[in-house]
Amino acid sequence: MKKIVLVLILSFFFASCNSSKRVATKKTKTSKITKKGNSSPSAATPKQVVSIIKHAKSFKGTRYKYGGTTKRGMDCSGLIVTAFKKEDILLPRTTADLSKRGDWIDVKKVKEGDLLFFATKKNNRKINHVGIVTSSRPGHVEFIHASSSRGVMISNLAEKYWYLAYVQARRVL
Repeated sequence: MKKIVLVLILSFFFASCNSSKRVATKKTKTSKITKKGNSSPSAATPKQVVSIIKHAKSFKGTRYKYGGTTKRGMDCSGLIVTAFKKEDILLPRTTADLSKRGDWIDVKKVKEGDLLFFATKKNNRKINHVGIVTSSRPGHVEFIHASSSRGVMISNLAEKYWYLAYVQARRVL
């Protein structure tokens, strides 16, 4: 009897070790669209990535404005579209459409220039927020985004709020 109880406890323990945060994401392969006609996802040079991040950082401190894409106000997807447009990379305007672009990647493999997607509404796992990875090393991922409460800013994925809201990462370059 003691062995059965022990086996049940151990099996319950191992079954509960899995992450409670399960999100089904569709792994799709799409390519970027550029004015120059280049459609290879791996064609991005480190210079392009640096330029995209630098341009995004130039909006740091800009207030949040739904639908905005300028220094007068900007939303999260507007920041992404504007930063990538600087390098002639055209992306969809909405977060939902952005979340279907590029290749799905594991968060442990993100690099600068990758996109991070979040679901920030309570009790809802629908993606509604996006940011660009600005710095990445094991266990430490920083990203720039337009927060509705504090405008364009840099945050860390390890912060509890962002860690719990994280849904997926995608590579569009």
